[in-house]
Amino acid sequence: MSRVLPILLLAGALPLPGAATAPEPPDTPPSTVRVRDLYPLITTPAMTAARDFHVRHFGFRVLFEANWFVYLSGPADGDGRGATLAFMTPDHPSRPPGAEVFNGEGMLLTVEVADASLLYDKLRREGAPILHPLTDEPWGQRRFMTRDPAGVSVDVVQQIPPQDGYWERHAPAAR
Repeated sequence: MSRVLPILLLAGALPLPGAATAPEPPDTPPSTVRVRDLYPLITTPAMTAARDFHVRHFGFRVLFEANWFVYLSGPADGDGRGATLAFMTPDHPSRPPGAEVFNGEGMLLTVEVADASLLYDKLRREGAPILHPLTDEPWGQRRFMTRDPAGVSVDVVQQIPPQDGYWERHAPAAR
């Protein structure tokens, strides 16, 4: 394997097998950059434990892994890959500036699932930390929060019908 491969993956320049690509809209100028993926890259000494947490609890699979970097994909709806997430260790020399070690503050990773209750029960049985209990929110989400081994707060949500009239009371102001 080329030593360049991990750096290309970090830059998002390498197409991955099975990745779905949308056709370029007809009015897009050729000089426009087409974003192929957008994912958080979390710098943590707990990379392996964070990988295992997301694989075990959320069904992510490893798309690429080195001893300092792991790139994950969640289950996909239909063809292609699902949501993506990456972790890297803080000690690798290729760590870009600004990718400081994550300290557990300032980030909330929201994961939408089909059945939050089922996952909540599973995580509680397996001893995962629960930061916020399973709650039906008036805006139309059933949700709970956990924390992964890297210190990332994970907000697990399921879309449900909102309380009657909720969004009418919270409509954006007319422009």
